[in-house]
Amino acid sequence: MSYINANIVLPKELINEIQKYVNGINLYIPKVPEAKNACNTYQLEISKRNQEICERFLLGEKVSELAVKYYLSEKSIYRILARGKKK
Repeated sequence: MSYINANIVLPKELINEIQKYVNGINLYIPKVPEAKNACNTYQLEISKRNQEICERFLLGEKVSELAVKYYLSEKSIYRILARGKKK
C-alpha cells in the first residue's frame, strides 16, 4: 500500500477538520463500497423470483399466468423453468 500526502488530494479545510481528531498519524480511509454489492443484491432478488416461479409452476400455475404475474414473456418463463430443472 502506498501513501499519498493529504495536502495533495484534500482541501485545506478538510485537512484542518481531520487534524482536530487525528493529528500526524497514518490514517486509513476505506474505499466506498463498490457497485458489486448492488449487483449481488439484484442477482439475489432475481434468483428468489425465479425460485418462486418454479415453485408456483410445480403447484399448478400455468406459464401464461406466471408471465402476466411477473411481467415476463412466456418464453422467459420457460427459460427460467428450464434452468430450475438443471439445479
